[in-house]
Amino acid sequence: MAEEPVVPVFCTGVSAQVQRQRAKALGLGQHQNAVRFRGQDYAALRDDCLRSGSLFRDETFPPSASSLGFRELGPGSSKTRGVTWKRPTELCRHPQFIVDGATRTDICQGALGDCWLLAAIASLTLNETILHRVVPHGQSFQDGYAGIFHFQIWQFGEWQDVVVDDYLPTKDGKLLFVHSAEGTEFWSALLEKAYAKVNGCYEALSGGSTSEGFEDFTGGVTEWYDLRKPPADLYQIILKALERGSLLGCSIDITSAFDMEAVTFKKLVKGHAYSVTGAKQISYRGQSLGLIRMRNPWGEVEWTGAWSDNSSEWNAVEPALRQQLMVRMEDGEFWMSFRDFLREFTRLEICNLTPDALQSRKFRKWNTRLYDGSWRRGSTAGGCRNYPATFWINPQFKICLEEVDDDGDDFGGREPGCSFLLALMQKHRRRERRYGKDMETIGFAVYEHVGRSGVHLQRDFFLSNASRARSEQFINLREVSTRLRLPPGEYIVVPSTFEPNREGDFVLRVFSEKRADTEEMDDKIEAKLPDEKVLSEGEIDENFKQLFRQLAGPDMEISVTELQTILNRIIAKHKDLRTKGFSVESCRSMVNLMDKDGNGKLGLVEFNVLWNRIRNYLSVFRKFDLDKSGSMSAYEMRMALEASGYKLTQKLHQLLITRYAEPDLAIDFDSFVCCLVRLETMFRFFQAMDGDNDGVVTFGLLQWLQLTMFA
Repeated sequence: MAEEPVVPVFCTGVSAQVQRQRAKALGLGQHQNAVRFRGQDYAALRDDCLRSGSLFRDETFPPSASSLGFRELGPGSSKTRGVTWKRPTELCRHPQFIVDGATRTDICQGALGDCWLLAAIASLTLNETILHRVVPHGQSFQDGYAGIFHFQIWQFGEWQDVVVDDYLPTKDGKLLFVHSAEGTEFWSALLEKAYAKVNGCYEALSGGSTSEGFEDFTGGVTEWYDLRKPPADLYQIILKALERGSLLGCSIDITSAFDMEAVTFKKLVKGHAYSVTGAKQISYRGQSLGLIRMRNPWGEVEWTGAWSDNSSEWNAVEPALRQQLMVRMEDGEFWMSFRDFLREFTRLEICNLTPDALQSRKFRKWNTRLYDGSWRRGSTAGGCRNYPATFWINPQFKICLEEVDDDGDDFGGREPGCSFLLALMQKHRRRERRYGKDMETIGFAVYEHVGRSGVHLQRDFFLSNASRARSEQFINLREVSTRLRLPPGEYIVVPSTFEPNREGDFVLRVFSEKRADTEEMDDKIEAKLPDEKVLSEGEIDENFKQLFRQLAGPDMEISVTELQTILNRIIAKHKDLRTKGFSVESCRSMVNLMDKDGNGKLGLVEFNVLWNRIRNYLSVFRKFDLDKSGSMSAYEMRMALEASGYKLTQKLHQLLITRYAEPDLAIDFDSFVCCLVRLETMFRFFQAMDGDNDGVVTFGLLQWLQLTMFA
């Protein structure tokens, strides 16, 4: 497991991001090279404890009220009254990490509404290889015990190695949350704690979809099936998925809040996540019958219908097979017929570990690509297609489909096409619940397009072209995924929130049956600047020289404070411009950028260049202030920059809005001028230094400091 890159505390957010991107390119975040969550090194911490003879206590997720929750499990709440944190060594005489291998009965739900997570953990036990990717070997309460354990959890495209101490919340001497039926086994309780740590607290785990847990334990992708409209070969899909070690979960939809965890006549729980743990085709009264095995994480409350533990149907099954299949414990596990399964349950989730084409009879491996992205107010958060003025500013990704699916696939005589799966996942929303945030409503649209590679499409394209496909719905889940099949061609995927200006980070994953080229659509950075004629003193108009002498005073140089006075007097005459006036800092920046001789002031020639630029910027500002508000909206700003010859990436547009926009996303005239002065000066400086036009300039440390510290 590799170290995370060390980012000094004085590094800016931008430089930290650059270092992180470089580390990811070198493999950081892959399972064999997991990121150390919170920078904690399990091996080093464990060794320190063994040397000192002390047990580990995790101060980043302490055994205190803050780790439990923020509202229902918050400090002082009735549900946390009497909770004490104890190590397993205080709860039983001989605690075990895992006894005789991890099994489904190790996972019984406690006082937390995370049945969705526990259903995923239960399914995890069916595949020992996958289980031990999440629960590393070699951990115990005997050999080398130091009160510290670790687990590996997938988060948004990278694996995290998560360290926990073994303090667990208890009430009346019993574990408050997940526990094993056996009572002395603690791997599942510690895994739940690691997952709570990743998400900020235990309460953040309340409520969710089993697919979320599936994906975080595998890095796989989940497909959903509506059991009211199942595909004809769903039972075969389930059998093949179980054979491959895929994780399966299902639930019964609720129609109102009163239905939540209501128990049906035959003892199924609505709104509750179950694991699918097995399936078997048997001979029953001369006919073939599909059975399916389920598990309720509560560890009790079992199905009482046909094929339940004590039902008469078992009497007609051959004795040896009956002995093999029957489950007679109150462990929450039971069999039912596939027909009853379809009638009683409403949703099935299958997490494909190496996402296979489950709708095909032929085993096949997906080709995969993952992209990180973000929606930011004013720059990349354009909302859905209902908002045509801003939809185009969303991030865009191209998929080039060239190879059609193999002949013989079960496509019912349809035209040849290319199958692929899109999965859009929003980041960190569960962790941010304590701050009042929740899942955004997200989705995506797919457009057919043939054009210049990599160029971000503009508003006009989306006004004149309809989408070819889209996510099945915009919904406030962590992930929206859809399987699509389109003719060969080039397609643009536009992921978005439903409404504009809703901020968030996301991961877009593309899984294709055949090879498909993908790329993020982003403009290449360039500036087509007009030739800037720098006049000598003799060439400057006499009227301007007279004006300069009046403004500059006896030293014939304009200082920072003099520039501030000049600009604010001028701007005060333009009553239609929104501005707070040019600040000292803004004027200092402009002087430093324009000052060629390094004396901290502007001479006649330097001031003439700045003056002409400001006049030009005023003209551009008025032209693109389309609503005549006296300020530039973020979208007007983008068009103004492009009209001025600048092509910038999405990330740069984000940075400009962050740096220069007001809280309402408007750019005042003074900020507009400061932005363009800096942008033009930096481009001209770079172009002058880039003698061979290869887009690379080498700086010495002194040059770098002069450029960054004083510009």
